[in-house]
Amino acid sequence: MGDKTSDPVVVIGLGRFGTSLALELVRHGTEVLAIDRRPKVVQALAGQITQIAAADATDIEVLRQLGVPDFYRAVVSIGGDLEASILTASLLVELEINDIWAKAVSKQHGRILNRIGAHHVVLPEHDMGERVAHLVSGRMLDFMQVDENFALAKTRPPKEYVGLPLGRSNLRRKHGITIVAVKSPDEEFTYATAETELTYNDVIIVSGRTEDVERFAEL
Repeated sequence: MGDKTSDPVVVIGLGRFGTSLALELVRHGTEVLAIDRRPKVVQALAGQITQIAAADATDIEVLRQLGVPDFYRAVVSIGGDLEASILTASLLVELEINDIWAKAVSKQHGRILNRIGAHHVVLPEHDMGERVAHLVSGRMLDFMQVDENFALAKTRPPKEYVGLPLGRSNLRRKHGITIVAVKSPDEEFTYATAETELTYNDVIIVSGRTEDVERFAEL
């Protein structure tokens, strides 16, 4: 499939974490197929999510009928039912989904999910749905909401700012953000200065109002 950052995402399990993740992805223009076995939950969210189905994700034929094998990225956000979580993740591995994210309720559950082939395991008490939505959509390498409307993000420099000293870039005036730190390949993070020139392979930490940080990471 094309640009991986805009590819549709399957979200399986619509508890609090799965719902906040799915709605945040939709808010950022990502198409979402959401699946939950509880019809009431599905009815409550119908109209807010691109595609939504009340179905049993532990049945591989159901996943095939819903077109899940066509997706590049999937998130298993099933809550308390460990067996359903593990079985669903293993079916996604069997269907050869390229990028599988899975929510774990404990470190042990996380280890099992890793072992069966989930590419990323998140513990939602550390990783809230909104933060994971930024990472799943591929725009950012990490994201942290510091306050209600202030965020830090780890991302790559946009092309137009490569090779230009930061002091001449007018970043704060143009985009409302500050580049706090820069990491070149094989080096540690260092504070950015007015003389810092970014390269394509750098990783940067950006701070600012949440919407400004999100917009900058999409450049």
